[in-house]
Amino acid sequence: MTEYKKPPVDPDLVNFAEKNDYDSLAKYLVGNVYRYRENIIIPRILGPVIIKTNEEKMIEATVESCPFKSLTSCIIGYGLGAAVGLFTSSLMPNMTDPMAQQNQTAREILREMKNSMLSYAKNFALLGAVFSGVECCIESARGKSDWKNGTYAGGVTGGLIGLRGGLKAGIFGAAGFAAFSTVIDYYMHQRG
Repeated sequence: MTEYKKPPVDPDLVNFAEKNDYDSLAKYLVGNVYRYRENIIIPRILGPVIIKTNEEKMIEATVESCPFKSLTSCIIGYGLGAAVGLFTSSLMPNMTDPMAQQNQTAREILREMKNSMLSYAKNFALLGAVFSGVECCIESARGKSDWKNGTYAGGVTGGLIGLRGGLKAGIFGAAGFAAFSTVIDYYMHQRG
């Protein structure tokens, strides 16, 4: 058996490690400790690559938060409820006293319209805020965005709102609102 001999050291390799230029080049090519933002290569699929600033990320996180979604749904629900209240008050005039004069004054009609609009606006605002908040919390807890979130949120919202009329009304409200939410989600996903 022959004894293993160490190969001779190449003098060029020793010079490479001793010279500062080659050493810094090797560190840059093999890997350095500095990561500059301008050197990041992001593969692009469509359009230019846009790196978001911290302010854009903060605004995006605020807009996607559950309180913001709930507040937005509350405001939109209030406006929609006011429009529905205005429409229904024009279809069904409410006569408070049947023995009173058949001719109502404009002030009485406007007062009825205002009361109807405020009633519908409050109900729609509450409904929108509760549904949106519950759905967002369920989606955050589950970590998924699918049709089940709307169904669960509809059940919880319908149950909470129906509980004002009793347990039976709460159960029927939960089942009805969950079914309605499922149908709406199915319809919206089929269109898109």
